[in-house]
Amino acid sequence: MRNNLLGIAFLAMVTSGANAAAPANGPGYAQVNGLRMYYERHGCPGEVPLLLLHGGGSTLESTFGRILPILARSRCVIAVEEQAHGRSGDRDAPVRFETSADDVAALLAQLGLARADIFGFSNGASVGLQVAIRHPQLVRKLVFASSMTKKAGAQDQLWKFIESATFGNMPQPLKDDFLKVNPDPRKLRNMHDKDLERMRQFKDVPDEELRKLRASVLVLAGDRDVTKPEHAIELTRLIPGSRLLILPGGHGDYLVEVTTPQPSPRYPALTAGLVAEFLDAP
Repeated sequence: MRNNLLGIAFLAMVTSGANAAAPANGPGYAQVNGLRMYYERHGCPGEVPLLLLHGGGSTLESTFGRILPILARSRCVIAVEEQAHGRSGDRDAPVRFETSADDVAALLAQLGLARADIFGFSNGASVGLQVAIRHPQLVRKLVFASSMTKKAGAQDQLWKFIESATFGNMPQPLKDDFLKVNPDPRKLRNMHDKDLERMRQFKDVPDEELRKLRASVLVLAGDRDVTKPEHAIELTRLIPGSRLLILPGGHGDYLVEVTTPQPSPRYPALTAGLVAEFLDAP
């Protein structure tokens, strides 16, 4: 499952016939692996770009809308929407962390980017981790935010919620944000169902894969997050040279993600500054 399936030659093959010119800044679409994938570029060109990967059930605005403009002041930022999410298309296949990672790798190849830093939140962190595992040559640094590599690393309440979740109890702000950029209720329902099925099929990442990571990793979580603090600590002991950052708050509060119950206007700048310190360090 975690083999590197796409080499350089294969990346060239799957992206052949895609858009030849990518915008320096602004929105764009890429044809990757049978998928029309939406992305935006901000603050580019730059040196090593920062790729933002949103959480499950989200658009890029839902997760990164408050922090993206701050990050883009000092670096090239590329934000993408994965299969079935927001403005991206879908294909007749389930959504998986591994296939989304391969989509990201193909997008980077199409954009002519040999390497990137990745900031993934929640499910996006799991996608980013799979990029680092399956395509290690592409990832310089990884911010692994509010996710887990094993089921036991999440609070028990998460899996109870996943077990009983329905479209009806999907957070309304996530529904609203989806429909703002893709006003098709059927596609919203499809995205929800595919994300829910992915989480119900969640499989642990073997510790040995973490020990082999070549990217520099920052493990980021809230102290009242879905991720258990002790799991975040465990990850820093498994991943060579990794760093740990735990901030006060729940899932996504440090980003002021769209479902944050009591948003702090100071958090996006604080979090962006701490992430930038990690990305800019030698």
